[in-house]
Amino acid sequence: MNFKHLKYFVATAETGQVSRAAKMLSISQSAVTGSVRDLEGLLGVTLFQRRAQGMELTEAGREFLPVARDILEKVDAAHQIHRGTSDISGSLTIAATYTVLGYFLPYHLGRLAQLHPSIEIRIVELNRQSIEEQLLRSQIDMAVVLTSNIHRDGIETLTLLKSPRRLWVPAGHRFCEEGAVSLHSIAREPYVMLTVDEAAHTTMKYWNISNAHPSIKLRTSSVEAVRSLVANGQGVTILSDMVYRPWSLEGRRIETVPTDVEIPTMDVGLALNGSTPPTPAVQALKSYFTSAFLSPKLQF
Repeated sequence: MNFKHLKYFVATAETGQVSRAAKMLSISQSAVTGSVRDLEGLLGVTLFQRRAQGMELTEAGREFLPVARDILEKVDAAHQIHRGTSDISGSLTIAATYTVLGYFLPYHLGRLAQLHPSIEIRIVELNRQSIEEQLLRSQIDMAVVLTSNIHRDGIETLTLLKSPRRLWVPAGHRFCEEGAVSLHSIAREPYVMLTVDEAAHTTMKYWNISNAHPSIKLRTSSVEAVRSLVANGQGVTILSDMVYRPWSLEGRRIETVPTDVEIPTMDVGLALNGSTPPTPAVQALKSYFTSAFLSPKLQF
């Protein structure tokens, strides 16, 4: 196993398609495909299900993804040692929505503190509407948000990753044996609707397109409540891989199942005021995220 195996696997998992991974890495699609197959052979497991809409992680793939990321991040951190820390200084305010703050941002705040110790970063949690307003008024410098929800003129977005959405069911549910499940079949099950970060609005858009309607048992802003209810057999839901964990707080297992229609991904990235020139501190943070997610790296 080598670093290319891990890098190409992570890129494919994060983009959901071999073509997107190849474009991001500036290599051929055959190189990505061959590397993923080699890695599956070395590990003795299937990491992806090949589907018409792209590459879908298997259970083994989802378990291996954080391991691969951790290895690549540690090697990247080792490469930073000889470079020292940045001498860029300044202060800035970053806004983040609930989901991003809880499931995406903490690790990167730690890395930024190591790389840019002279930059003082203030974090505020805001909803999407407040973020748009404060960006346009220059009350905040940058936001880390669900870019798929941002549509305001004057705000520039940069998507860093696309997190696939899948059906969550309790362990042993009949859907686990049926392959890709239709929304009409899901509609016959009690549905737990997450409402935070406009999740309900996003959910209903793709349900309406399919002319199907979920049988909503409960609406809640708590991801942990959704997790526990699904794990305990009280309903099903469709949520993104970024917030997925295989166990509830009670220690009950949650499985994920593909759907037979393409569900929009949850896109995470940066939002900035398009008319405001970035300060050195803002540019440093933007460069960090661009390097971490969008630039080829670890060329071994």
